[in-house]
Amino acid sequence: MIKTSRLMAAFISFGFAVSGSAMATSPIKQNELNTPSIQTGVFTASQPSTSEQIKMFPVADSGMQQHVITLPKLANEDDFLIEIQIGQNKLVDCNRHKLMGDVQKITLEGWGYDYYKVDKIMSGPSTMMMCTEPKTTQFVMLGESIKVKYDSRLPQIYYLPENTELRYRVWRAESPFNFSK
Repeated sequence: MIKTSRLMAAFISFGFAVSGSAMATSPIKQNELNTPSIQTGVFTASQPSTSEQIKMFPVADSGMQQHVITLPKLANEDDFLIEIQIGQNKLVDCNRHKLMGDVQKITLEGWGYDYYKVDKIMSGPSTMMMCTEPKTTQFVMLGESIKVKYDSRLPQIYYLPENTELRYRVWRAESPFNFSK
């Protein structure tokens, strides 16, 4: 009888541990899992965009690309941010590598719309650890990420050198604001 009650107590405590873990995980909202559905495009001087929505922006100069991110309209855009990373895929060792360049935020004269421009990217500093592993291809970032408010009214425009990539992700606030006391 004592062995049976210990076994029951073990099952009960195991059941609480499992159910406690399951309750701590938020349910996934399937309709928001892969949203928002963002459209992107890359245009050059020889193949400029024909979109009416961005015709006021300059065409990319020779050797440059115009990256356009078009955001879909959301119910509460104040709860979202876009994180932009500018960089290049490079063959690197185990050290931390950075790129150097100047990211300029430019306001389109007469319109008041902002866009970003990077004229030149160079190899930057890296740590100097001894590496025993072979080199691998990794995304090496220029400076820090750019975080911008989610705004579906106008596409995000970035002018980058041809061998440069732009990657992005969407951040969503999951909790309400709390007050300090």
